[in-house]
Amino acid sequence: MHYVSHTYYLSEIAENPALHIPDGFLSLPIALLCWVLAIILLTITVRRTQNTLGERQIPLMGVLAAFIFAAQMINFPVAGGTSGHLLGGALAAIVLGPWAGMLVMASVIAVQALLFQDGGLLVMGANILNMGLLTVLVGYGLYRGVAGQSRSVRLVVAGVAAWLSVMAGALATSLQLWLSGTSALRIVVPTMLGVHAAIGIGEALITVAALAFILRTRPDLLEAKGETRGGFGWVIVGLIVALAVVTLAPLASVNPDGLERVAIDAGFIERGTGATYEVFPDYTIPLLGETALSTILAGVVGALVVGVLIVIVVNLLRRPVTATSETGS
Repeated sequence: MHYVSHTYYLSEIAENPALHIPDGFLSLPIALLCWVLAIILLTITVRRTQNTLGERQIPLMGVLAAFIFAAQMINFPVAGGTSGHLLGGALAAIVLGPWAGMLVMASVIAVQALLFQDGGLLVMGANILNMGLLTVLVGYGLYRGVAGQSRSVRLVVAGVAAWLSVMAGALATSLQLWLSGTSALRIVVPTMLGVHAAIGIGEALITVAALAFILRTRPDLLEAKGETRGGFGWVIVGLIVALAVVTLAPLASVNPDGLERVAIDAGFIERGTGATYEVFPDYTIPLLGETALSTILAGVVGALVVGVLIVIVVNLLRRPVTATSETGS
């Protein structure tokens, strides 16, 4: 097995968002178990979305997927020389509901791994489970009880839900690392939770800010889980916002993210293996090198790809339902 060096990982820190597990950190049995759990949850999600998604909800899923992808490129500094960024699971769940939210998050994480080599392929099931499914379930589970309350109550609870979703993802990652024999339980759990408690504050602030903006400009997006009224001018506005966020990516913090900080401090950073192929390595366009323009253009490509992908996938999922309803009419 080829091991990447400690120096290599330090040079890649700015481009590897928190909780994206590389291949080599998890044992094969644990990686496969995570795939099984992720596939089970996604199968349930697909069945539920076939019956619940409205046609006007689909563009919002594409816009939100593009925004979350863009926002995940921007690492912000937290205490102790560590960085973090938005995961977006709670935001997706609150805006779209749990089933559509899980589809969006799974699409974002899959594109990150397949096109940008962000997170391993063997452990992609674990990354989807930790970052895309658990965060949505935790975020929605807490927020749903206050959906009809005042704006201030909803925003406060949304912030708490976002923070807890990060902690849930960190705990799940910790347990997987322990079960894989990568790190001792008494070391990995407190260090992962301690680091991500700070990162979760950033998640909460960004989630609350995004929801406050939506409540001020298009509250109908939250009132009916994405079923919108009026025209689709907001789709263009949403895409412009997502692409504007991408332009901030070169300003991302270069500090180690939460998982990498723990891996460095606990001594298992060199267990990670490098990518077996490269398309847009480290969120750059290969011909342009590691420049700000290269990062921005790669981010634009990624945001557009994930936005279009989720729209295509959801439309394919809805075809059997449409055919059935037309046959029965």
